[in-house]
Order: sequence, then structure tokens, then C-alpha cells
Amino acid sequence: MQKIGHFIGGKHVEGTSGRFADVYNPATGEVQAQVALASQAEMDAAVANAAAAQPAWAATNPQRRARVMMKFVDLLNRDMDKLAEALSREHGKTLPDAKGDVIRGLEVAEFCIGAPHLLKGEFTEGAGPGIDVYSMRQPLGVVAGITPFNFPAMIPMWKFCPAIACGNAFILKPSERDPSVPIMLAELMIEAGLPAGILNVVNGDKGSVDAILDDETIQAVGFVGSTPIAQYVYSRATANGKRAQCFGGAKNHMIIMPDADMDQAADALIGAGYGAAGERCMAVSVAVPVGESTADALIEKLVPKVEALKIGPYTAGNDVDFGPLVTKEALGRVKGLVEQGVKEGAKLVVDGRDFSLQGYEDGFFMGGCLFDNVTKEMEIYKTEIFGPVLSVIRAKTYEEALDLPMSHEYGNGTAIFTRDGDTARDFAARINIGMVGINVPIPVPIAYHTFGGWKKSGFGDLNQHGPDGFKFYTRTKTVTSRWPSGLKDGAEFSIPTMK
Repeated sequence: MQKIGHFIGGKHVEGTSGRFADVYNPATGEVQAQVALASQAEMDAAVANAAAAQPAWAATNPQRRARVMMKFVDLLNRDMDKLAEALSREHGKTLPDAKGDVIRGLEVAEFCIGAPHLLKGEFTEGAGPGIDVYSMRQPLGVVAGITPFNFPAMIPMWKFCPAIACGNAFILKPSERDPSVPIMLAELMIEAGLPAGILNVVNGDKGSVDAILDDETIQAVGFVGSTPIAQYVYSRATANGKRAQCFGGAKNHMIIMPDADMDQAADALIGAGYGAAGERCMAVSVAVPVGESTADALIEKLVPKVEALKIGPYTAGNDVDFGPLVTKEALGRVKGLVEQGVKEGAKLVVDGRDFSLQGYEDGFFMGGCLFDNVTKEMEIYKTEIFGPVLSVIRAKTYEEALDLPMSHEYGNGTAIFTRDGDTARDFAARINIGMVGINVPIPVPIAYHTFGGWKKSGFGDLNQHGPDGFKFYTRTKTVTSRWPSGLKDGAEFSIPTMK
């Protein structure tokens, strides 16, 4: 049985706690590895390594730090297939989707090559008699990231790439469900020229999370996961004086106006709702057609597409639409929510709960489910299902449709499909959601913009990647300087003003 440990001080370290978590192959249901769960001593060792290495890295000029990112991007491209296969094996994603996971992280690394420009400060000459004022952005020191199972390549890179480019050292606590890729990324960073100790990967459970939140050396924490845990991490981190950016759950709506291209809208819903088995925080889980005729036309197009979804292991080829859920517990939870939706009165138009794949009967597979006539009081509407389930809520008017995402507790992403520019502009201006798509179902911003939700989908005032990433991982220092010129002798007792 393969044992997966930690990556501390630039090398692999075996776990010493005696505690392990099983790592499954979701397609077969078999345990394929065991990952060590860190002790307090192991977390302390990672922090100590990071703290020792960070000052010299911070003193390295930004251009040289950027060159490490340039080399890292080259290595990611070189090992793309290897990384995608390891990711699919532990998570269950199709290989094209796994490559997309890596590429969206790679794009953030590319953005971080611009660190010399992004870290420039500001300067005012002659702010007063012989006085210059300038500001500089400096790293925080040792920072940490706690990342989820559903994007084991992308989200760690969203965290550690800007942090390291800014001159920080980083402690990564990835999900114990698919731990191999984060360690592979750390190996590639060392190969790219990163000094040992600047990126440490510590596998663990809640004990490791709490150790990060309570450690006085760690200055900032980034988190992605469920909303209850995001609130917990944010509250405990900030109570301990840390900077925190924490991203939680989602319930992403897609509004379909009567003038929308119905074929385009249906295809968008299939990809956005069922890709990665729905295990995406930006998945569209609620379709809101406006008008009965729009709803009827949409359902008519969706049903055969959902029934035709090709489900299988990543080894079945690139034409597989999605694979298994990540664990048996996740599968049971999704099936339970579907059953609850039926009991609450929603119409289950397509039922994928009994899907079984020959030769993979013990895998965590589930077919696509499609609900119609869902109402906002139902649990399947209020809860993030995180599975291959799409709910259709029929709205009579645009205003009724707009109210659904506006009044929901989550505010991660939303989309509208329409040919009318005035409607689209109104929607984008009024909606209280962090990321908006217009005829784009999954509006994940490109790397040089920022990613972040509103309401209970995000906690903290700075988002992930883009300019916000560099702001989050640095603090501003402002210097006011005056050199002796002989213009005035003696002490000054009045508050200085810009005379």
C-alpha cells in the first residue's frame, strides 16, 4: 500500500503521527493509498522551515522570484499529462477536465511572472519642503492555504503562486482525499529553483487546520471549502490577528430569457451543471427559465441530453462527460438530497440514482438527475448539493427570476442567457453576486482579474488571484523622508503640515 507523507524543507518526509486517511480510487471504490495526518510536531517543523527560509527569499529581487515562476510554468507544461493522470486517479475527473484544473492554476503562475510590476510602490517628490513620501509593498512572512478536494491543482496554485511571488513562505494543507498532485507541484517548484522551505505541504485533518489558525508565526490564511468551515476558519484566524480570505459554498443560478438561443442555453446547462459530476463551486445547479413556454422548451431539450450523458472512469477516454463522485459518503449525501427533493414534491424528470457501470459496480458513480417544478422553499434549492443534479425553477417574469439569486444566501456565480443587451446590462448592474456571466455559464475570471463570491460565499475583503492576490499577500509600508539641508535648525514642536 502506497504511503503518502509530507513535503517539508524541500524534501519528502514520512508521517510520524501513526494516523492515516484512506485515499480512494473513486472509479473502483478501492483504497489505493494512505496519506499521513500530521502531528503538531510536524506542523511546527514546517513552520520553522518556512520561517528560516523566508527572509532570504524576501530579499531576493522580484525579477529573480519571477524567473522561478517562469520555469515552473515550463515544468507544468512538460508534466501536464502526468499531473492530469494523478489528479484523475484520485479525484475521478476526466482527463480533459483534470488538464483544465492544472491549466487554470498555470495561468495564475503566468500572471505572477509580472511580480516586478505588480509589487511597485508609489512615490511623491516634494510633498513638503525637502520631503519625499513613498510606499512599498512587502511580504507578510509565513502564510498558509487550506484547499479543497475538487481542484487539487488549481486552487493550491491560486494560493501559493502569488504568495511566493510576493516573497512569502507558504504552508499548504491540501485535502487528504487527493493529496498526490499538491506534493507533485511542490517538487516542480523546487526543480524550478525555489529554495527549500519556501513551499511546504503538510497533509492533515482538522487538527492541522487548527494548528495553522493558532500558530503565531503564520500571518495569513487562505481557504476554500464549505461555508460553515469557511466561517469557522475566518473567525478563528481573524480572532488570532491573521489576515484571512475564505471562500465557501454556492448555489449558482442561470436565467434563461424567452429570447435566448435555446440550443445554446441547453448545451451550456449540461456542461455547467454536470461537468466534474457537479463537484464545482461554480457549477450551475439552478436553471431559471422565464415564462412557461420557455420552461417547456428548455425541459424538452434538456431531458434527452441528460439521458445521453456518458459516465465512466477517466481511463475510458476523452469522450466521457463526467466520472464518479469523490467518496462513497459524497455519493450517499447526493442521493439522499435527491430523495428529499422527491418527497418535497419536485418532479424528478430524469433519475440517475440507479446508474451502474459494468465492471465498476463498487465505484462512486451516479447518473445525471434533472428536477422540474422546484420551489425556493425546498431543501434541494437551498442547499449546495455538489453532485450531478440540476433543478429547474420556473419564473413568470424577469423580476421574479432576478429575485431568486438576489435573495439566496449564497452569492458566488450567476449567469443570464439572452439576446437583449438592455436586459443583460440591467442584470449585471443589479445582481448581488460576485461573478456574472452573460451568455457564459461558468464565469470564472481569467487570471489577471480576481475570483470571489459575495454574501455567504466569501469572507474577507480581498479575492483570489489577480491584483487582489498581490494585495492580500503583502502589506503596505509608507515612508516619509527628509534629508538635512541646513534650511532650518532646532526642534519642531508643532504637528507637521504641508506648508
